[in-house]
Amino acid sequence: MTAGSADPLTAGTAAAELVAALRAGGRTVATAESLTAGLVAATIAGVPGASAVLRGGLVVYATDLKQHLAGVSEQVLATEGPVAASTAEQLAVGARTRCGADWGLALTGVAGPDPQDGIEVGTVFLGLAGPGHTEVMRLKLTGDRWNIRSTATRTAVQELLRCVRGATPTR
Repeated sequence: MTAGSADPLTAGTAAAELVAALRAGGRTVATAESLTAGLVAATIAGVPGASAVLRGGLVVYATDLKQHLAGVSEQVLATEGPVAASTAEQLAVGARTRCGADWGLALTGVAGPDPQDGIEVGTVFLGLAGPGHTEVMRLKLTGDRWNIRSTATRTAVQELLRCVRGATPTR
């Protein structure tokens, strides 16, 4: 990490607010992370008291693990690919169900330095699945690998916090 770059482990209070909101509602979360390779789960776990709400996480960096660990359908991976809205949705649902959590959060995307299967660097899909709620957001992020991954992490925590609080989408 370079001086002055954003660090999701210390940036703002969103993770602490998320843990507090989940605790207050008696809810839990699990992650399925490709692009961020566990960074979201580590960010949440960095908050004191996170053990009451963080069920666990799946690091599904390899495409086959998206299917085998998180339950993404083989058909979705074959037709739409590992970086797609439907993949993010199924990852979020898979994290939620496989880890026995109230909320599932998933990130898949391309951090670079090169495009992947024709998908531009900075393309990120964020999936959220919770009680009576599923949504996917497409993000277009800029910067180097670290900036894309850390921005995706911060955005994911903020958006899950919004959902847990019951707010409407900001995008």
